[in-house]
Amino acid sequence: MRIDDVMIPRAEIVAVEEQTTLPDLVRLFADTTHSRLPVYRETLDDPIGLVHIKDLVSVLADQSDGEETDALRPLTGLRREILYVPPSMRLRDLLVKMQSTRIHLALVVDEYGGTDGLVSLEDLVEQIVGEIEDEHDDDAPLITAKGRGIFEADARAEIDDFLEDSGFDMSLSEYEDEIDTLGGVVFAIAGRVPQRGEIIRHPNGVDLEIIDADTRRIRRIRVRCPVDAAPKSGNSIGYDI
Repeated sequence: MRIDDVMIPRAEIVAVEEQTTLPDLVRLFADTTHSRLPVYRETLDDPIGLVHIKDLVSVLADQSDGEETDALRPLTGLRREILYVPPSMRLRDLLVKMQSTRIHLALVVDEYGGTDGLVSLEDLVEQIVGEIEDEHDDDAPLITAKGRGIFEADARAEIDDFLEDSGFDMSLSEYEDEIDTLGGVVFAIAGRVPQRGEIIRHPNGVDLEIIDADTRRIRRIRVRCPVDAAPKSGNSIGYDI
């Protein structure tokens, strides 16, 4: 699958001009569900980076601690780098690029340098574990205990729910709030959609066996927790990203 199959089209991109003030930026983040927004000069065809809500929160925290901050200053000082990718790039290649650069937002640009669309890490994960067809009963539990330390889970099962059921934190700190499902965790660690029967090892020692998947999507996972070990959190995946 290519990026242009999943990207947000240009007309739907929410972005900010580089001279936007901090109060206006706060209002914009409050009105959207995004954690990152592209930044541009004059038009979206002249992008210069992105702004992350974490950096904005840090500035606001400094203000609350009594540090002097110019509330009307533009957001330029908060700007981070953004990726620029062609619409023909494969999703798997973009995931690898996001992992290697630790930049999780990409603008899709055409051969003339114009902005065609936007794609985030969340968009990639949605394609792998999101909206699965009606082949599963909506009333069926997403996580089922199968034995001591063994669970079977829908790829859409949330990390927080699995923590509650098993005591094991499957989150990956590198991805902050961007990945919240077990399928997304598998996708991020493997860097691809694993084949049925493949086992992916989480850094906390949990084994994730793919029991239902095709070439494009993870559907079900068998989770084996180390029963003789205390539950641990996933602070770092097994490679440097």
